[in-house]
Amino acid sequence: MTERPPHPFHRVGRIGSWLDWPMVASARRLTRAPVMNAMRRWLRRAEPVLSVLLAPYRFLGQRLGAAMPKGLYARALIIIIAPIVILQSVVAFVFMERHWQTVTRRLSAATVRDIAAIVDLIETYPADPTYGEIIRIAQDRLGLIISVVPGEPLPPAAPKPFFSLLDSALSDEISQQIGKPFWIDTVGKSNLVEVRIQLGDKVLRVLARRSQTYASNSEIFIFWMVGTSAVLLIIAIVFLRNQIRPIQQLADAAESFGKGRTIEEFKPRGAREVRRAGAAFIEMKDRINRQIEQRTTMLAGVSHDLRTVLTRFRLQLALLRQNEDVRAMRRDVDDMQRMLEGYLAFARGDVDEPTLPTDVAALIEDVVSGSRRVGHVISGRFEGDPIVDLRPSEFKRCLGNLIANACRHGSTVEVTAVHADGWLSVAVDDDGPGIPPAEREMVFRPFYRLDEARNLDESGTGLGLSIARDIARAHGGDVELGTAPLGGLRATIRIPA
Repeated sequence: MTERPPHPFHRVGRIGSWLDWPMVASARRLTRAPVMNAMRRWLRRAEPVLSVLLAPYRFLGQRLGAAMPKGLYARALIIIIAPIVILQSVVAFVFMERHWQTVTRRLSAATVRDIAAIVDLIETYPADPTYGEIIRIAQDRLGLIISVVPGEPLPPAAPKPFFSLLDSALSDEISQQIGKPFWIDTVGKSNLVEVRIQLGDKVLRVLARRSQTYASNSEIFIFWMVGTSAVLLIIAIVFLRNQIRPIQQLADAAESFGKGRTIEEFKPRGAREVRRAGAAFIEMKDRINRQIEQRTTMLAGVSHDLRTVLTRFRLQLALLRQNEDVRAMRRDVDDMQRMLEGYLAFARGDVDEPTLPTDVAALIEDVVSGSRRVGHVISGRFEGDPIVDLRPSEFKRCLGNLIANACRHGSTVEVTAVHADGWLSVAVDDDGPGIPPAEREMVFRPFYRLDEARNLDESGTGLGLSIARDIARAHGGDVELGTAPLGGLRATIRIPA
């Protein structure tokens, strides 16, 4: 017997299996590579067809997504209520409808048996031409109103109703138990069902109550669905309202903290996960406040020490004989003072100022009037409610930086403020050279300068736009740059109010 040569990837022992595994994996990758490439080629070719086939589903998904509520409360209600209502509908339709169908067939069979007995009596005892005794028995004992009409043909057959369970049940039972030509009327709105049976040269006309032949389930079905859905909806609303309220409180607290407002009465509540999120938010808030407090303390110390040194410089310069060199050194000291104030203002951010209801129209007019007094051509306009909750000194500095920047590079400046729809928007337009779109985000970086030096504030530190954006973001908004209708730059402050 010839011994088979070992497979090149045959693994012998534990060590061999580990050593040979990279070779086996490489072989498998080489084997799968043509298949995967073929599948990718097929998918690329089929992509246009798949896009066309999936277009209706995408359109339906977009419409459904647009129609769905956006709030967590409403979505949670739908998630809870919709499956239960669908399940109840299916159960009611499958089981209850089958139950009522069985009951209806049994009632119809019993009624047809009574009619068959009457037919047998009429055919067995034809001596009485008026059938008075049979009519009395049918009415008193069976609850049926009958009459025998000689020489009358059956009415023409009407089209069968599509959803009538009673019509099909009665027709089947009459065909099986009586086996004679018949005509029935079950579609009428009355409480009676009419049955006519051909008996030779005469017609037996039977009127039976609809309740004798049909078990109606529509009212019970509607009551069951509406009643149970209402109970489930009430329970879900009460339960979810208590679960959603802590999330809303956490969102309001985070929004207030982002706008720099004081948070006093927030405590973690609700489910365990919501409590963890609330506790994490409180810890983050405390850590940020500690960091801001430490930075403010450090900057206050640095500011005090540097101002002391600058004050000594001024005193020594004042004691020297006044000449051109001394005056130049005094100007340098003044420039250092302005630059120091700019750096400290940017680093400090005036975090200690509280949020107050402020007349923004008067504040804007104050800044605009100050620019007019130094010779700039500037106009201001305000629309809406002038009272807005903000930090007045910070906002005034933000607006002042933008207006000073616009006045420095344009001959005409327009300030337009609008308070509407929960937002305060202030647009500062000028007719200067503007800023290229590619540079509009970079100018907000600290110390970044363009060739036209649009980011310089009065201190020459290159922090004007950076300070303005930091102040706007501390209020929960932002500063954006665009093209002004005057042809220059438009700087827009947008904060929630």
